[in-house]
Amino acid sequence: MAGYKEHISVSGLLGIGYGTVSTFFFGFTPTQGVLSGVLCWIGGMLPDLDSETGRPIKELFSLTAAIASFVAMRSMIRVSTDPDTAILVAVVTYAAVRYGGSFILGKFAVHRGMFHSLPALMIAGEAVFLTYTSDSYAVKFLMAGGISLGFLSHLVLDEVYSVERKGVILRLKKSSGSALKWFGKGLFGNAVAYAILLTMTYITLVESGVLVPPQQVAPTKQAPPPIQQASPFKTTERF
Repeated sequence: MAGYKEHISVSGLLGIGYGTVSTFFFGFTPTQGVLSGVLCWIGGMLPDLDSETGRPIKELFSLTAAIASFVAMRSMIRVSTDPDTAILVAVVTYAAVRYGGSFILGKFAVHRGMFHSLPALMIAGEAVFLTYTSDSYAVKFLMAGGISLGFLSHLVLDEVYSVERKGVILRLKKSSGSALKWFGKGLFGNAVAYAILLTMTYITLVESGVLVPPQQVAPTKQAPPPIQQASPFKTTERF
């Protein structure tokens, strides 16, 4: 299994490349390119949120909480909330993610469980797409792509390090297949992961305009019955 330094190094290099390409070849602003690269770097660390306690994990939770608080503050300001309320929401968000999230994961998450999976990768990308505030879908997809690329690099790197070479013989370690997977071992973890994934996928499709909620579908108007005109050869006069 790859170590913490390997993950942040690879995702960091990918982030530099991702941000550079998005800026110089796809017309995004330098700020957007840098931010997408930073998200790619962060994505390379996200799967290890379920790891055992340690300094790197505490730093990762602190970083995630800080970003979540800034996103919450920006969203509050965007909807014309007063500054004091926006600051309070940011503080509560930081505490909830930094301490509440750490406690919950420590109690229920299993290392290299569903956090190390392709559904978790999709959830991370959709979460960024939904929470990033922008009027441009292209920018929202750019940020979602950054976090997803970094997340994918972590999973791929774990699978690469699960192959052990002894001379000309390649041998798979016990950790092989535990990162790039669609299902974990526990039924509860699978159910929770897919419930979150399906819910967020539906919301993402509605947000991006691909799906229209049933209550917003305009009822089909029925055409009025044709007006029957009297025949010029028919008379109602009686003789």
